[in-house]
Amino acid sequence: MDLYTQPVGDVAAAEERATERPPGRRVLVVDDEASMRLLCSVNLRAAGMHVLEAPDGADALDVARAERPDLVILDVMMPGLDGLQVAERLGSDEQTREIPIVFLTARAERDDRRRGLELGAVDYITKPFDPVGLAPRVEGVVERVARGEREELRRERLAELGLASPTG
Repeated sequence: MDLYTQPVGDVAAAEERATERPPGRRVLVVDDEASMRLLCSVNLRAAGMHVLEAPDGADALDVARAERPDLVILDVMMPGLDGLQVAERLGSDEQTREIPIVFLTARAERDDRRRGLELGAVDYITKPFDPVGLAPRVEGVVERVARGEREELRRERLAELGLASPTG
């Protein structure tokens, strides 16, 4: 049965579904470099995710509050509000504190990674990175957070830096 022969109720239901939230994970990509946002977006969309973008920290806060993404991918080095400041504000805001943050940045020093994780990030990816592996990593993080493993995930990342044991 095609669209022209469906009963009216089926068309109304199809129109209603079309206006609902897009399927797949909703990921906010925050980076001041348009090329980096595009690289992330293309790979996340190819995996069926809905991608929101913000070119700076102030816009990231607005989008996160308005859209409540499933996860934020956040650069550290940005003009104005940097990624660390954005993470602090997201974490202290009741509307956004539960949104998992994954830093994606060129800041690869151990202290940078520690600081990001201490601010509540659940993962920390350094540039250059494998863009094809980004979507599976995001999916894994979102699934683990949904299962209540947020703190365990953070502890594992800290343990990789030699800063905490995986069990506590």
